Amino acid sequence: MTGDGLLTGLHLMSEMARTGKTLAELAEIMMVYPQVLINVRDVDRERVSDGGVQEAVREVEGELGATGRVLLRASGTEPLVRVMVEAADEESARRHAEQLADVVRERLAL
Repeated sequence: MTGDGLLTGLHLMSEMARTGKTLAELAEIMMVYPQVLINVRDVDRERVSDGGVQEAVREVEGELGATGRVLLRASGTEPLVRVMVEAADEESARRHAEQLADVVRERLAL
């Protein structure tokens, strides 16, 4: 068992060794979008796979298309659900993240 950051670092170092590229060279191909993270507390994190929540995620993913992404997951260490949205602009990322956080609060309320 290891944390996400440590595992990510190991995979990154493995890719650097495999390709012989520096971290800067590997990072050149990465597109960075604004990211908004909302931690939704006081909800039943065990029900994060609720159909209504997942439908809302699919709707936002459809609206964002290739210009963003959504990650919604129960925290493994805290009693909350994490809602993360990346989009081409900060306003869109915030709007979609708040929209999903509202759905999580409504559907998964304790």
